[in-house]
Amino acid sequence: MTSMETQTEPAELAAFRAEARAWLTDNAQPRAAGSKDYKRRMAVSSERREDEHDQLEQTKAVQRRIYEAGFAGLSVPEEYGGRGLTTAHELIWRQESSAFALDTGKLIIGLGMAVPTIMGHGTEWQKQRFVAPALRGEEMWCQLFSEPGAGSDLAGLTTTAVRDGDEWVVNGQKVWNSSAHLADWGILIARTDWDVPKHRGLSFFLVDMATPGVEARPLRQITGVAHFNETFLTDARIPADNLLGGVNNGWGVAQTTLANERAAIGNVGSGIGFDDWIELARHYGRLDDPGIRDRLVGLYVRLQLLRWLGQRAQASMRAGKGPGPESSVAKLFGSNHIALNGDLAMAIEGADAMLYAADAFEDGFWQQLFLDQWNSRIGGGTEQVQRNIIGERILGLPTEARPDKTEPFRDIPRNA
Repeated sequence: MTSMETQTEPAELAAFRAEARAWLTDNAQPRAAGSKDYKRRMAVSSERREDEHDQLEQTKAVQRRIYEAGFAGLSVPEEYGGRGLTTAHELIWRQESSAFALDTGKLIIGLGMAVPTIMGHGTEWQKQRFVAPALRGEEMWCQLFSEPGAGSDLAGLTTTAVRDGDEWVVNGQKVWNSSAHLADWGILIARTDWDVPKHRGLSFFLVDMATPGVEARPLRQITGVAHFNETFLTDARIPADNLLGGVNNGWGVAQTTLANERAAIGNVGSGIGFDDWIELARHYGRLDDPGIRDRLVGLYVRLQLLRWLGQRAQASMRAGKGPGPESSVAKLFGSNHIALNGDLAMAIEGADAMLYAADAFEDGFWQQLFLDQWNSRIGGGTEQVQRNIIGERILGLPTEARPDKTEPFRDIPRNA
């Protein structure tokens, strides 16, 4: 933060910034000045299950410390475990804590998606039951949205939930569920009415991942890491109290989750900077290559645009606004940025791009950067989905003629 910005910051926020900075200085390690440690960690191509559980326990312990210090759920009302401050305070915490090694990334679905969704649509019991444990780092969440036959067209999902007394019986399959094999709880969308248009027959549930009939199976990715899962639900019984937002209102509830997800993915700070790209090109003797130099200039421009998009999001937070369809702009731009970066890394390395792990420059970090790009580009909605959202909700363009939006879902042709 510049000295000019500090001078213009309201006294209350300046005092909070000083409080956060003091606690971080006394209780956390500054992030390493360089990016070598980040590259080493990101180049890892396999994980042992024991290591994953150990890392998760460490993450939960870090979140607990943050909570006990009063810096978790800053804008969440005090009665639900937060501090009752504003989104401007949240922004200041993000700015200050980014300079310190406080890894809570595995809890992002709970903290960044489940909590705001529950706060926006939950019953009093749901807020009391679920928000504070997430803020304390006691419970990890996963997202059970996508399906093998309904990825980009999420509203076309066929996982079913049927009411049976005080429970809902759920059957179906989900996929691309980040860390579902480690999660305590999941946010789930299922179909509760087949006789209305597809967006109107969905309901949103909070699922205990230890429920009989819920099985998460890790999927080995192209990078070698099993981060995603496919999750099978077989006669899984969910208490009726765990329905969030009412029957058949799931699509509207999910928009809160998805907007927060896109905002998180659109903020694509990768842990490396422009200097790292210059060093890569220098290592391979490509700094004098006109084509590479032109692409490096494009990279620099994109980094500045991402910074400005981030400032726009910060201004929206200071104004007390949540993420809206504008988050799709950041998500789409971030996806294009990641794709171009992967291609540029491979172009700079040339034939060496075929090497891997310890045989490659910087332990194969740049190969991992290329291979892992589809994680962020597809997650949170593909480029095509984001363009539709921007066109329809921001630019006001007419929607395409789509009978599947108006006809009963039961009558719409689907993949077998």
